[in-house]
Amino acid sequence: ATDVGGWFGSEQQFGLRANVAHEDLNSYVEHANGHRDFLSLAFDWNISPDAVLQLDAEYQNKQQRSVPGYQLLGGTELPHNASPRKLLGHQSGANQVGIDSLNLNGKFEYRFSDQWKGSVSAAHSKVVIDDYSSFAWGGDTAGNENYFSPEGDYGIYDFRSPDDTRRDDEIQAAMTGLFNTAGLGHELTFGTSAFRRVIDKRESINEWIGTGNINQEPENFPRYAGALNDSHRNLDSRQYGLFVTDRISFNEQWQTIVGGREVRLDEKAFDAQGNESRHTQQYVFLPQAALIYKPIENLSLYTSYSKGLSLGGQAPWFALNSDETLAPTVSRQIEAGVKYDWHRISFAAAIFQTRQAYQYAKPDDAGTFTYVQQGEQKNTGLELSANGWATERLQIATSVAAIRARVTGSGTPEYEGHQAINVPRLRASLYADYALPWVDGLALLGGVQYSASKYANRTGDVEVGDYAIVNVGSRYTTRLDGYETVFRLSVDNLFDKRYWRDTGEYLGDDYLFQGAPLTARLSATVNF
Repeated sequence: ATDVGGWFGSEQQFGLRANVAHEDLNSYVEHANGHRDFLSLAFDWNISPDAVLQLDAEYQNKQQRSVPGYQLLGGTELPHNASPRKLLGHQSGANQVGIDSLNLNGKFEYRFSDQWKGSVSAAHSKVVIDDYSSFAWGGDTAGNENYFSPEGDYGIYDFRSPDDTRRDDEIQAAMTGLFNTAGLGHELTFGTSAFRRVIDKRESINEWIGTGNINQEPENFPRYAGALNDSHRNLDSRQYGLFVTDRISFNEQWQTIVGGREVRLDEKAFDAQGNESRHTQQYVFLPQAALIYKPIENLSLYTSYSKGLSLGGQAPWFALNSDETLAPTVSRQIEAGVKYDWHRISFAAAIFQTRQAYQYAKPDDAGTFTYVQQGEQKNTGLELSANGWATERLQIATSVAAIRARVTGSGTPEYEGHQAINVPRLRASLYADYALPWVDGLALLGGVQYSASKYANRTGDVEVGDYAIVNVGSRYTTRLDGYETVFRLSVDNLFDKRYWRDTGEYLGDDYLFQGAPLTARLSATVNF
């Protein structure tokens, strides 16, 4: 990788920075190596003391095989002796997943006075995904087919979904000003924005070609030889917004933030044949508010409330409404906390609650599924953290979070009354960076990550165990030929522990992914 840049021009008013990188992706999973190419350009123009133009462009191409997750054996049991290095469903002729992404951003900012400034910005993003996979799925013919069999058998599917194209365009104009009224200080921001997201894709192909077993290397099967489906519009989502936010200072101790965004939503969704299946038109108000109290300089107490708008989920292939994108959902978050700075360490504590629509493939008595938004998932938690310098040579970062996640009102009682899938009740981490006093430039690094047990299915009757992972490393900073050079060595999962890092859901199915095994990395960075 190379990152270069500098200022030029008669008054050093132009700035240019380029970043070029190539990475060989050497995966710990067998047959899953790949590569990534990256290019970015950033241009700044100080047109005058009051006017600045910023332009950014970024392109990335990534090619790597998809790694399927495990599924429960018979729907009730965790896989035995699973290896994080095994590529389930491996077929030697399978294509890699290709991802092409392009991001363009531009912003013009003008300062009208010491108190007021305005900006206009625009952004364009395009991502094209060629999704190919020899996918391991199902195999439990005696029960639910979307689990591996009790003996570890699974089906191998030739999955193809190329030319999945996603385009985002956004433009925004905003003004920010500082002023006082009636003894109150105001930092006012207001503006307008427009956003459009378009998704074009083919109806995916998912053809069974053979069977495998989690304890054996599968044989190669003939690939699907049929034609691809035609591309069609899947989603056309437009949002037009007006927003205003005011940070009001009452005195040195009290501040409040009040504001919101009014959004006009106009969204069309289409089925697998490209026919319009939904047209949502509505106005949504997204408020935000916060109150901040600083009794002394290094202590802050706060509380906040906000709403957010997110795109709806996409129905899985086996649902009656397969490929349908549901309407956008509104999430809510409330938080209260305290922050305290002591010497060179910042301590923080917060309690929070998030509420979001529950989206899932709802079963019926006929054994079929319909992807719906019904009920909500509510996460309530407490988070504690400390970050900073414990001594002149020791830097620490630590956090612990306890979370209670519950689903209510889903219409499926088996999914309620217990911790939600893939959410541990407790997470904690501790990292330390210690500069050795007897070797200038040498530092030792170390850390521990902990996760409590969590459920591996929505009914909450299969659980993966808790785990603690130890990571160590070192960093050496020196100068070579006058250039600052940094060597880094990291060793993750020092004791090569086997654990399930993720037990989440993807497109309606439950999957289990193992954490990385013992992994060592060595790198060098030269600053010039």
